[in-house]
Amino acid sequence: MIYTVGEAARQLNVAASTIRYYDKEGLLPLLERSSGGMRMFRDDDMSSLKIIECLKKTGMPIKDIKHFIDSCIEGDSKIDERLAIIESQRESVNRQMEEMQKMKEMLDYKCWYYETAKAAGTCAVHDQIKPEDVPEKFHQFLNQP
Repeated sequence: MIYTVGEAARQLNVAASTIRYYDKEGLLPLLERSSGGMRMFRDDDMSSLKIIECLKKTGMPIKDIKHFIDSCIEGDSKIDERLAIIESQRESVNRQMEEMQKMKEMLDYKCWYYETAKAAGTCAVHDQIKPEDVPEKFHQFLNQP
């Protein structure tokens, strides 16, 4: 099946300009064009766009995505390099997830803090709360406003 830029963009839930940008940056070197110059996306191109979007959403810079795409085009001789790139990005995502989990825990604490204050009608309620009255999972945040 062949997709237009607009159809490809809708499938990926991105702006058509994003896909045009990827093409301009050389991330779609094998992309075919019609005789009129229109981009024609095939299923393989859609697969490439999905990995590009994945890598971009995980924070990989465009130049590094380009390097990955280039190593894919070079074939099997670059399997080790491609694997190393993906493993490195996976580790980066794992670190990001750990940081996000810490942020979520802080937000969970703040929700509890303000829900408790709202129920009491004042944040001053926390001046009287004993540590044993605070849920265990929030003890790390005690003495924070």
